[in-house]
Amino acid sequence: MQETKALGSIIDFSGCTIWQQDHLVLSDVSFTVGRSEFIYLVGKVGSGKTSLIKTINAQIPLRDGEAMVAGFNLRKIKSRDIPLLRRRLGIVFQDFQLLTDRNVHDNLEFVLKATGWKNRKEIETRITEVLDKVGLGLKGYKMTHQLSGGEQQRVVIGRALLNDPDIILADEPTGNLDPETSDGIIRLLQEINMTGRAVIVATHNYTMLKRYPARTLKCQDGKLTEIKEEENIELL
Repeated sequence: MQETKALGSIIDFSGCTIWQQDHLVLSDVSFTVGRSEFIYLVGKVGSGKTSLIKTINAQIPLRDGEAMVAGFNLRKIKSRDIPLLRRRLGIVFQDFQLLTDRNVHDNLEFVLKATGWKNRKEIETRITEVLDKVGLGLKGYKMTHQLSGGEQQRVVIGRALLNDPDIILADEPTGNLDPETSDGIIRLLQEINMTGRAVIVATHNYTMLKRYPARTLKCQDGKLTEIKEEENIELL
């Protein structure tokens, strides 16, 4: 796939092959993502969207090609440096993956402490900041099961923002949400993008793409291609 390199790219893949164990998922993957770009990653279930996201965050090792993510070389990255890479990434999961035995505040505190935060005042300040950012400033005391699906996804987005990442990777962030709630989540991700972070949203929600158009990459038949706005995207 030929394209113009984004100025000041934060992700740069060139001639990469994406494997899931011994299964070839995508070949000749070449694309760049600018530091403040909002991008959709589309394709049918099993087409390679999640495998590509897992490669970006070094969950799947890169065997072939060259790739830079947030200044880290995925072909050469050492195991000890993978946690440093992941601090530059914020991950938003479809199934939330929140801790059900503690409230919203304590979910966020757990992540901060796990990533090296120790100062109590700084921890409290950061939790307040991200909850305000995602519109949940008064919900920190709530247990996760007391929240709606949309509110839980906002907690997940807040969790992804805790360490001030350069990149947000959202894997089907609206997959379990109704259309109105999904709109709110995409608008929130767009607001986060406007703060200078790159945002990649993996989705098969064609309606959302039409309502909130942005640059779109498509996984299909073992290849990654860029979809032009005027093209008809057949996702289903």
